[in-house]
Order: sequence, then C-alpha cells, then structure tokens
Amino acid sequence: MPRVTLQTIADRVGVSRMTVSNAFSRPDQLSGDLRARILDAAEQLGYVGPDPAARALARGTTGAVGILLTDSLRFAFTDEVATTLLASVSEELAPTGLALTLLSSTSTGDMIPARDVPMDGALVYSCDTDSAAVDWLRRRKLPLVYVDQEPVAGVSSVNIDDRGGAVAAARHIVELGHRRVGIITTSLSGPHGIVEDAIAAAGGLVGRERVIGWLSVLDEAGITPTVVQARHTNPEAGEVGLRQILDSGADPTAMLCFSDAIAAGVVQYAISHGLRVPADLSVVGFDDNPLAQRLRPPLTTVRQDVEAKGHAAAAALTMAIQRARTGAPPGRAKRLVLPTELVIRESTAPPRR
Repeated sequence: MPRVTLQTIADRVGVSRMTVSNAFSRPDQLSGDLRARILDAAEQLGYVGPDPAARALARGTTGAVGILLTDSLRFAFTDEVATTLLASVSEELAPTGLALTLLSSTSTGDMIPARDVPMDGALVYSCDTDSAAVDWLRRRKLPLVYVDQEPVAGVSSVNIDDRGGAVAAARHIVELGHRRVGIITTSLSGPHGIVEDAIAAAGGLVGRERVIGWLSVLDEAGITPTVVQARHTNPEAGEVGLRQILDSGADPTAMLCFSDAIAAGVVQYAISHGLRVPADLSVVGFDDNPLAQRLRPPLTTVRQDVEAKGHAAAAALTMAIQRARTGAPPGRAKRLVLPTELVIRESTAPPRR
C-alpha cells in the first residue's frame, strides 16, 4: 500500500500541501469547513497526522515534560502521596496540552531517561541531587522545578514546612507524657537499622528537616529517642523498623514515623505482636494521605497539601518553559514553602502508667 503523505491528502482535497499541514498544526489559519474536509480525507486515507518527532524538531518543542522520581516507577503507582502529586500535576498541565512523562532515576543498558527522553522541562521530585539523572537534566539546560528538594540557585522549588510539622508531632507526644520514643526515618544510602547520628543518617532535605524538628523538641524535653533509618517509605519498612527497636531492648511508648505508610507498618507489627495502639504504643505519621484515615485506629499525622504542591510545581514549570520558548530571561527562581498541620486522631494517647 502506497505511503500516505500530506501531498496525498492535498491532491484528494484540491488544496496545497501547506494548507493540509496547517489543518494539523495551525487550525486557526483555516475555516472550520475546510479543516473538516481535510481531516475527513486524512481519515479516509488512513493518515494519522504528522510524525511527532519531525513536528517536534520543526517547532523546537516536544510537547512533554518529565518528572524524575527517586525510586522505581512502581513508586508512582503504589505510593498514595506520589499518585496524588502526579494527579495534581497532570490536572495543572491539562490546559497547556503538555504531556507528563515519568522518568526513573536509574538507567537500563544504554538508555538513560534523563539524558535521552525528549522533553521541554522537568520536575525533580525528592531525588538525590548528586545523582547522575539530576546532573543530566541540568546539563541539558532544561527548565527545571525542584519538589521536596534542597533548593539550588537558579532553580525554582516547592517544599513544605517539614521541620514545623515534625516539631508539632513531637510536641504532641511530649505533651501527652511520653518519655520513651522511637523514630523511623529514611536514608538515601546505608543499611536499614538503628543509628546513633539521626541527622547524618537522614536522607535528603525532607528527611533531615523532619529529624531536626523531632529532635529539637525531644532534646529540650531531655528525651533520647531510638532511631532507625529505613531505605524505603512503605509499610514493610515500618514493620522492620519497629522490630529492630524492640529487639534492641528499647521499650518505646510512642513512635514518630517519616510517613503514614511507615506508620501503617508500625501499627500492623505492634498489633500482631500483642501491643495495643494507642494504649501500649502511640503512633504518629506524616503526610495525611488517605491511608491515615483507613487505618484502625485512624492515624494521628501531619497533614501536607499534596494537591497544592503539585499544582504549584506544575505552574512554575509551565511558566519557565514558556519563558524559554519565547527567549525571555529565565527570571528569578522562586522558593515556595507550603504549611503543614498536625491532625490528631485515635492512634495517640497518654502512655500507660
């Protein structure tokens, strides 16, 4: 079967090749009736439209933005905070026509997504800033926005008040009367286990800010917590973390957790081993994702507005991309910090006497 081209359609309709091209790429240049005739002819001939790669080359734009994830792409579909963020980013991008492409920070064979995937800009979401993937995005001089990242000169960023949220969580535990406290935080490297220097072990800006917030309150109260670093933020990390704390001989009456997912694992392990929550063990999470309310008992946690974070990040990126397209100066990088709020539910109570 002969290959269908723009000229094939032009010959069928009786117009120029440029007019057919405009029907696909510049519809405002044609009357509605003429464009409809051209598109009908294209459909009859089996033509699906200009080659996306060629069109991107001609326009100097891909029509897509990337979001670089710190973990495997599975994280984007299984972590409820990540899925909420992605949904709000997609919602913000929808009116612009920009598509969202998920980028893993790891490479497979010769394929390095951050280097090889065509995109007009990217969000960097909670990644190690020293990773090769982040370096490739910066070397490509793409418009970037950092989310839950250490702010970098020249790059706009969107974060939450992690330290303030952690302070509120720790203060709540102390005011309830707890003196034996365990903490499960995250680490970008190192083994899963109990650590002495919690701040050094914390992974990235978010982990460090939360640890600093917790410790500032506990130190003031004269409390030395037992701290576990975890490599992941899933329930399994919470189960392993609490087991390690209990096996060490520590007997916490309260646990402060990096995320609601980790807190869920703590609750599950505690209950399965005969501990009552909160009578024997109070548990506090972070994020207030839907899991927090589904847990039994419902989880005390620190709420962040993930939807607002996603919308703000996507809006900042589309603005940066638009400036790049028009040749305007990049403009001053903006740093947005969204508030957090302690939400007290049924997983915390005064310690047993």
